[in-house]
Amino acid sequence: MPRNLVIVGNGMVGHKLVELLIDGGHHADWNIVVLGEEPRVAYDRVNLSTLFAGKTANDLSLVPEGFYERFGISIRTGEAVSAINRDAKTVATTKGSVVPYDKLVLATGATPLLPPVPGRDARGCFIYRTIEDLEAIQAYAQGCRVGVVIGGGLLGLEAAGALVNLGLVTHVVELAPRLMPAQVDDAGGQMIKKSIESLGIRVHTGRATSAIIASEHCEGIGFADGSGLATDMVVFSTGIQPRDDLARAAGLATGSRGGVVVDERCLTSDPDIFALGDCALLPGRTHVHGLVAPGYRMAKVVASTLTDGCDRFSGQDMGTKLKLLGVEVATFGDAHATEPGTHVVSFVDTVTGVYKKLVISPDKKLLRGGVLVGDASSYGQLLQLLQNRTALPSHPEDLILPSRQGGATRAAGLGVDALPEDATICNCHNVTKKTICQAISGQEAAGVGGIKATTRAGTGCGSCVPLINDLLKCELKKAGVAVSNHICEHFPHARQELYHLVRFHKIRTFEELIARHGRGKGCETCKPAVASILASAWNEHVLEKSHLPLQDTNDRYLANIQRDGTYSVVPRIPAGEVTPDQLTALGRVAKRYSLYAKITGGQRVDLFGARLEQLPDIWRDLIAHGFESGHAYGKALRTVKSCVGSTWCRYGVQDSVRLAIRLENRYKGLRSPHKLKGAVSGCARECAEAQGKDFGVIATEKGYNLYVCGNGGMKPQHAQLLAADLDEETLVKILDRFLMFYIRTADRLERTATWFNKLEGGMEYLRQVLIDDSLGACAELEAEMAHVVSTYKCEWKAAIEDPEKLKQFRAFINADGPDPSIIHVPERGQKRPARWEEKLKVIKGRLNHAGFGRNRHRTMG
Repeated sequence: MPRNLVIVGNGMVGHKLVELLIDGGHHADWNIVVLGEEPRVAYDRVNLSTLFAGKTANDLSLVPEGFYERFGISIRTGEAVSAINRDAKTVATTKGSVVPYDKLVLATGATPLLPPVPGRDARGCFIYRTIEDLEAIQAYAQGCRVGVVIGGGLLGLEAAGALVNLGLVTHVVELAPRLMPAQVDDAGGQMIKKSIESLGIRVHTGRATSAIIASEHCEGIGFADGSGLATDMVVFSTGIQPRDDLARAAGLATGSRGGVVVDERCLTSDPDIFALGDCALLPGRTHVHGLVAPGYRMAKVVASTLTDGCDRFSGQDMGTKLKLLGVEVATFGDAHATEPGTHVVSFVDTVTGVYKKLVISPDKKLLRGGVLVGDASSYGQLLQLLQNRTALPSHPEDLILPSRQGGATRAAGLGVDALPEDATICNCHNVTKKTICQAISGQEAAGVGGIKATTRAGTGCGSCVPLINDLLKCELKKAGVAVSNHICEHFPHARQELYHLVRFHKIRTFEELIARHGRGKGCETCKPAVASILASAWNEHVLEKSHLPLQDTNDRYLANIQRDGTYSVVPRIPAGEVTPDQLTALGRVAKRYSLYAKITGGQRVDLFGARLEQLPDIWRDLIAHGFESGHAYGKALRTVKSCVGSTWCRYGVQDSVRLAIRLENRYKGLRSPHKLKGAVSGCARECAEAQGKDFGVIATEKGYNLYVCGNGGMKPQHAQLLAADLDEETLVKILDRFLMFYIRTADRLERTATWFNKLEGGMEYLRQVLIDDSLGACAELEAEMAHVVSTYKCEWKAAIEDPEKLKQFRAFINADGPDPSIIHVPERGQKRPARWEEKLKVIKGRLNHAGFGRNRHRTMG
């Protein structure tokens, strides 16, 4: 008869154990009962914060519908275990049930560790652990302006990001002198602090919280030094403590700082009871692991022991890689260099916000650990060097220094191909290089997605996916298989090839292109990509009948859609130069249509809150005052920013405003694989930030220096010097060539910085092509740009002059009125989208006004 296996806890690790037993075909050997305290089945707690980015609880679920039932496993959600009777070998539940067991697994996880401060239970104080916690935070935050996260560790910074997404002014308070004190050193913590503060989050390190100030609800926090912060809500993220209360009450051995003591088989002091995950404490450790990857490894060991295997677990590197508020952070091994005699190699770049540190063994031969902040792309490779004890190159600094010109470092021979077969590529699911290679060679896995589905590698935290991709390319190359870069299943071509096909065959519609060089009807990937190619090549209006179905929402309506379904309107203001009359006109338009006005970072004015049916009228008013479309909605040139240059500034050496206006007017409307931004600075003081743009010009005494392939945003990159001391006409000629060469050869949605980083030969190759004309293509590139310039038309003006194009600018196909669900409320003298409870209040007022008030409801009832 099958024996009884009871699993207490249905979190990620408890569910992993069930999956492993099913995968091994051993689930039928047991009567498995899973008891979960939470009201839902297991979900992805690692990606919990994505709930604030539009994901739902169903999206996070790890359990397909009917999964447990299909394999004859009893799952009881919302039923916690209250006691263990080791003599009777039973567990009692909070619902009064008594469940017998032959083997018992404790996967009870951990609970948030709250600081012992008065007021911590006040209304408006939350923890950040479960879906229910996040739903409560989201609901309460609707009436708040300021939020404080107490705790600056991994989860605390995630919580801070959640509050920012909810629109709150956010503070992070950390007792230690730096953020993420368990993972990074002082230099890494300072870099993280700088990056996070640039997002508007206020960071307070070295501050001890002494009290939560509250009357009916949270009103502030007090610090030990007598100071304080006013706040509407507090989120605690000050660590975890293992849930060992059941084990402790049952007389099982526990650690002095918490945790159920287990051996290498994850057996407790009772040979019939296992513990795994955040509640399990291994010998020699003072703290539980607190990460999902070691928990999954423990689940594998328990599954092995339950099926008479001999797998063992003695601990795991606490390394982790993640992205916090857009900042990549990774740590591994002895990141704090605690081993005596170790050496440290570090790289600091405060301009781009990158910090990297390697800890090297006393004999300088092996890697012991490291910290990566701002750029963690080398994490997979470095972790493999650590885990496989691979000898370091003679210049270990090359492992963390930026790529040399041409795209390669001197640290050769340390790629994925050099790793041994038993190297663990995916730590979450313990998947080796050999397993992945077998899946590739056996044609079980097509692409990274296939590898994930076949081996589960990359389906945990996801940090190993770049390494998996490298391994896939390496194995396919060995097998003589060309790696596919097709744009999608409908076109057996890369974007670059499609562009050349369109040009060479003079193809002007999607229908003709897919009929001659594709298959099927197309998809949401290829249609916008082809629309962009056609616009770059022929510069026809995007709302022409043949092109309209290809456009995404922004291009379809020539405006940027916002969170409440309204649109923003951004007229072009070349170089940021605007007349007083034009400024007045912008104010009048904003007033007339009740629009929210804001100055952009690109020296323009953004007008928010326009309803769909208002857009043509707004454009007419703006065009009447000399404005054109600013193309803020398209993958096209946005702005060419400038300082005032020699016209006004005493340091200026060239007229930067005039040149910026010329460049912006020349390239306006130019469609490209991704958005384009430019800048012109009138001297080396660089007030226009030209070196952070896709193309940037800096004036010199002799002319202009041209920089290309810079990038701001989430991952900044300095532009590189393409040519120096150019006269204006030569500058424009080279810039024409550069932009068209990028449009020809880049992948879809690829910024110039990413395109350049992948360009074989780097800047030297780019100079050969664009200046030395090594490909003999310069004349073609110039001609293609001349066509774009000569065929330019303002897209707004063309739309309002065509009655057919205007037909789509209405909220409802069968009515002319506005969308009544769009509700705005006043704020700081302007308007903003109403929050849900504000909308509800307005809707109730409308119902009351229409005669459906409270008394009316009672009468009808």
